[in-house]
Amino acid sequence: MTILSDHNIEGQAKLLWGTLGAEGWLSLISLELVTFQEVGLPIDSNDREVWRFAQANNLILLTTNRNMEDENSLEQTMLEENTMTSLPVLTIGNQEQILYDTSYRQRCAERLVDVLLDLENYLGTRRVFIP
Repeated sequence: MTILSDHNIEGQAKLLWGTLGAEGWLSLISLELVTFQEVGLPIDSNDREVWRFAQANNLILLTTNRNMEDENSLEQTMLEENTMTSLPVLTIGNQEQILYDTSYRQRCAERLVDVLLDLENYLGTRRVFIP
């Protein structure tokens, strides 16, 4: 399974990935973290383009809480385009806390693994907040 880090939280995603590694998860399950740059996605892509790219390439999008600011917002895109087989978007509930709170980061890592191990039950669930 491949996780696509939203471009504005690459630092948080790397910290989370470090926690996954330190707790042994990366040796137990096949996970990869990729960035926009690594997959050739322009960082100025709108939310709709990012969501479509992730879905088309079987990537789980890891992001923070996005709102419904315009017709291409992530929330609006999911409302309009999500299907019963769409991959969920994993949303870090508190992007600042993940930077400074080790126990919060551990809970996020555990929740991420829980969702991925049971992914078929989360298909079509537009957004899953972690922790």
